[in-house]
Amino acid sequence: MVGSGKTVGLILMIGSALLLLAFGAWVVTAFGTSETSSGGAVLGSVLAFLVMAPIFGVGAYLFRKGSQEQKEYSQVEKEKQILNTVLTRGQVTINELVAQMQLPREDIEAMIRDLVGKQLFSGAINWDKGILYSVESQKLTGDSKCPNCGGDLVFAGKGLIQCPYCGSQVFLTKRAAETTAVAPAAA
Repeated sequence: MVGSGKTVGLILMIGSALLLLAFGAWVVTAFGTSETSSGGAVLGSVLAFLVMAPIFGVGAYLFRKGSQEQKEYSQVEKEKQILNTVLTRGQVTINELVAQMQLPREDIEAMIRDLVGKQLFSGAINWDKGILYSVESQKLTGDSKCPNCGGDLVFAGKGLIQCPYCGSQVFLTKRAAETTAVAPAAA
């Protein structure tokens, strides 16, 4: 379960703090009797602290990691939403994604770049117009035409094909690039 470390960490922190407080209360009540010396109370308190402090520390670590895991999972879900929107609609503008997801344009563009960097997005992007195209790799590599303007595409880098006419960038996933090659356009 995502973020379960946060719950476990919180339980450990609260549990160790409660045990330490209970021991402290016991020491205070026992100190009032003649059975406990001040040296014994101090030694007991130090030993209790030495046992409970690492448990509290582990709880704090798990809580922090669980929170971080929840943030990362939330980011993955947003990127998944972008991919699903592009795949189901065929083409979508960045402004539509901004309105749909209620996020700033810069965040949406960063997520798109992250998806391209992870080689999860296979399609075309016209950054000037702000349009994402979902293009099946087989269709794209078969006719080597830009999905935006119909111009001939040229290689621009590893996994990247660019239209010299409108500037659209077409990204291929690693798997699609390995199975089908696009011949470079004649200069």
